[in-house]
Amino acid sequence: MKKIGIVGGLGPEPTIEYYRIITSHFHGRSEGYPRIIIYSLDVDELCRLFEAERWDEVTGILLEGVNALLKGGADFGLIAANTPHIVFDDVQEASLLPLLNIVTETLRVIKNKNLRRVGLLGTKFTMQATLFQKELNPAGIEVFVPDESEQEYIQDKIYSELTVGRFTDETRSGLHDIVENLIERHSIEGIILGCTELPLILKKDEYGIPFLNTTRIHAESAIRHCS
Repeated sequence: MKKIGIVGGLGPEPTIEYYRIITSHFHGRSEGYPRIIIYSLDVDELCRLFEAERWDEVTGILLEGVNALLKGGADFGLIAANTPHIVFDDVQEASLLPLLNIVTETLRVIKNKNLRRVGLLGTKFTMQATLFQKELNPAGIEVFVPDESEQEYIQDKIYSELTVGRFTDETRSGLHDIVENLIERHSIEGIILGCTELPLILKKDEYGIPFLNTTRIHAESAIRHCS
């Protein structure tokens, strides 16, 4: 099997989930387990750079991780977070290590489900960028985001609670309210959990629409590519 490389720590909890999803797939299988290399970055450092929109520095830090995976013998890699994919093309262009794009893999699932109108939850950087729109819109898929106050609420909860492993019923209810608002305003047919912390608190489909778990989608793409 091919050796998997993961740039993680963005934050730590989703990185653990990537590892769990990948390894659990191979429990009891005759081919054994894939080799996995994890290079963990400082999520607080990157968040400060996101806030300052210092994207060249973000690219440099991610390249540090990607190239460390390459030197470690990884055959391909993943950046285990959505927001850093804002600079995915720059990172991929500067590194010889093939990378699996979380947006491209999510688009594949959306197409398979025949969805045409989807909501997007994530950090404010992800929601305000064209990260998902630039791939989904040409495929005929409309992407809708929460309003400004809702985006601020999600941003605060991600960084003050979810990245440190705190998951409360109150926050879950608040996120559900935002999903309901997106359904009412835009008649969305699915919701992209476009931050790898969000599937840790929103764990099942609700309101008759699929909740698209980008962590699982990305990790399962690694399973397919490692064989």
